[in-house]
Amino acid sequence: MKTTLKISNILSWINLIVGGILVAGGLLSMLSTPNASILLVSVVLTGSIVLHSYAALQLRKSIKYPNIPLNKQTPTGIKFIGFMALFFAILNIGNAVVIIQNAEEVIKQVELPFKPEGIDLVAAIRGAGIFSLLFSIGIAANVLLSIRLLKWYLASKQQE
Repeated sequence: MKTTLKISNILSWINLIVGGILVAGGLLSMLSTPNASILLVSVVLTGSIVLHSYAALQLRKSIKYPNIPLNKQTPTGIKFIGFMALFFAILNIGNAVVIIQNAEEVIKQVELPFKPEGIDLVAAIRGAGIFSLLFSIGIAANVLLSIRLLKWYLASKQQE
């Protein structure tokens, strides 16, 4: 159980930080993009990562310190928001795999405002795809671990 708590803690903090950066970027993009509905959906899905990570950290705190009770809304948040984050992770895993496999075609389809000199765009796109894949796997693992920890926590509270 201690290992699961440590892994969940590490993943929650990584997801919280990276998800927060993605939400901030999405909000800034909403200011300049005419099609705000697509960005709104992306901000909501990336926001679910941040909310789930926060709820997972609250669960960890309640498990580690039994005298701190878990908020009544946190179990629902871990489940519902967790499934939204899992949905984002599954979509993003599929996108990342396609980007990694077809980096040259992705570069042809993307219009860049300027052509960077001395940068291998194929390697940069593949690197971004690999980062996205690893991040998405981390999200999925954190959601599954948090749901497992929540079930354990609720079962232990019922026994008391």
